[in-house]
Amino acid sequence: MTHSPAQHAATGSLFDQLGGETAVAAVVDLFYGRVLADEALAGHFTGVDIDRLKRHQRRFIGQALGATRPYSGRSMRHAHRHLGITDADFDRVVAHLAASLAEAGVDEATIGTIAGKLAPLRADIVTR
Repeated sequence: MTHSPAQHAATGSLFDQLGGETAVAAVVDLFYGRVLADEALAGHFTGVDIDRLKRHQRRFIGQALGATRPYSGRSMRHAHRHLGITDADFDRVVAHLAASLAEAGVDEATIGTIAGKLAPLRADIVTR
């Protein structure tokens, strides 16, 4: 899954360059392994159907990276408004995603690009 910025410029969407659905699913699995092991975040997932959440996350991240399959879940604001997520929580989640991408072999420049695509969601997700 390792790709250089030059490869990104020369080919299609980030979604395709990273390996499509299979690669995104692997990153999402790594990501939730990290998030659920993080005592500061795990409480947000008590009673949550993690398999269902992973499916939504795969579609959401896929769309953010340019997949053609649309994300049809709730808006980020609606899905997170009752969770009391703080800026620190958001930063921890982003760090876990970056670490998961790195573990999957994604280069730093691409991780930065992905983080940049997700950063605007802070306003919709952070409620405290």
